[in-house]
Amino acid sequence: MTTLVLGSGHNALVAACYLARTGERVEVLERDEVLGGAVSTVERFPGHQVDRGSSAHVMIRHTGIIEELKLGKFGLRYIDCDPWGFTPGVNGAPPIVFSRALDRTCASIAAACGPHDAIAYRRFVDVWGERSDRVMRAFGGRSTPGRLLRSFWGLDAGDGGSALSREFLQPGDALLDSYFRDERLKASLAWFGAQSGPPMSEPGTAPMVGFAALMHKLPPGRAVGGSGALTQALVARLRSDGGTVSAGDAVTSVRRAGAGWRVRTASGRDLQADNVIAGTHILTTLDLLREGGFDPEPLDDWQRRIRVGPGIGMVVRLATSALPHYPGASLAESAHGLQFLVSDRGQLRRAHGAALAGDLPPRPVVLAMSFSALDPSIAPAGEHQLSLWSQWHPYELADGTDWADHAEREADRIIAEVDSYAPGFADSVLRRYVQTPVDLEREMGLRGGNVMHVEMSLDQMMMWRPIPELSGQRIPGAPGFYLTGASTHPGGGVSGASGRSAAQLLLRDSRRTRFTLSRRR
Repeated sequence: MTTLVLGSGHNALVAACYLARTGERVEVLERDEVLGGAVSTVERFPGHQVDRGSSAHVMIRHTGIIEELKLGKFGLRYIDCDPWGFTPGVNGAPPIVFSRALDRTCASIAAACGPHDAIAYRRFVDVWGERSDRVMRAFGGRSTPGRLLRSFWGLDAGDGGSALSREFLQPGDALLDSYFRDERLKASLAWFGAQSGPPMSEPGTAPMVGFAALMHKLPPGRAVGGSGALTQALVARLRSDGGTVSAGDAVTSVRRAGAGWRVRTASGRDLQADNVIAGTHILTTLDLLREGGFDPEPLDDWQRRIRVGPGIGMVVRLATSALPHYPGASLAESAHGLQFLVSDRGQLRRAHGAALAGDLPPRPVVLAMSFSALDPSIAPAGEHQLSLWSQWHPYELADGTDWADHAEREADRIIAEVDSYAPGFADSVLRRYVQTPVDLEREMGLRGGNVMHVEMSLDQMMMWRPIPELSGQRIPGAPGFYLTGASTHPGGGVSGASGRSAAQLLLRDSRRTRFTLSRRR
């Protein structure tokens, strides 16, 4: 059997690796010269290895994929982000430091927010730690009703299944209000949960907040050398099993050809395959099928119903002469993990509301990451590197202006926001690289500037992602064609689970086909 994999995002590469290790003939086709999509690292500034997309890897360390593919043998090494989260102090209050050790975290919360919230946080971790384990179990395979039921079977909220389902379906804000009193603590956890895209006011976002409890079991990891180190290890593993990767040659169409598929590329290659796995954005995948002569009526219908959303955010990558110094906190407390630069949820709500209206946020909400403090290899001696993620920023601006007219001014505002928490930080900036929502689409194929591909709202998750007809990671009426990537379950973020599921599905279908043919003989 021969399989062509479209795109070299981490899910596509995971799928290719699982196939190649079974002896399948696999080739990965990538339009970009840089492999890995949003899980890639390039030299933006002299001596700086800068991530193009993701920076902290959270979910993949909980899936078992790294161990199953033995990626450590191919150079992948992670450093724990510990403390994994940090919220600066305001108005004389101490900072909140989220360490991997629960006791240490509760001590910090007691000092910053009071004993009530410290006790409540311990209860939150106890309850939602087990629930988040079950969410990861559900995320680890296909989103069939049976698998989802098995993943959560046995959980109980004390009042039966109806109470449990209500708690899972509630907004993240409601969950936070039920546990905590201190607004800064609520804002910190709401900002953590909102990294998936939706605001914590939306129904079904409680598990996104609850996932913070799992960080005390295994915190976010920083791949040594940059986020792209995961891609490099996957490519090395793939090639060791005989798979191939072709970069810099975009796929232009995918056409059904007999019992298999014909894939054409911009360079004129005409490739035949028994199976195709598309790791491209779902809208890009549908465009490729349309170019290949697939019936346009269902394609148009699916495309209309898939909601990409207004865009999530933008990034400013910085080379600096120093790390940000937050008053009352040591670098060991602040610099190793996710820096939640927020003090109340009103700031989050105003930013999201502005994005829905097509406007820039009245005040940027920033997540700062300074991973050169963990891994000095990504920056030259005497310098540091920061990624400033700001949410929410719309892809299309309501006033009709071009993002190029706003990019530098918005970057100034984002840097100023960090400076407001860490005075003097702006003076340490040596160089910067700005990625607006439009830039994210142009460079990495993230349609609409959405790093999660399509919105991670309740109606586009699990067995509804991206829509029910496509949630089985197949295209109806297209045997041998499979879907992977952030457009499919479990969605965005670095997990690799969708790639593993696609490979398992293809191998199962292939075994059934061979068994049927052998019986006919």
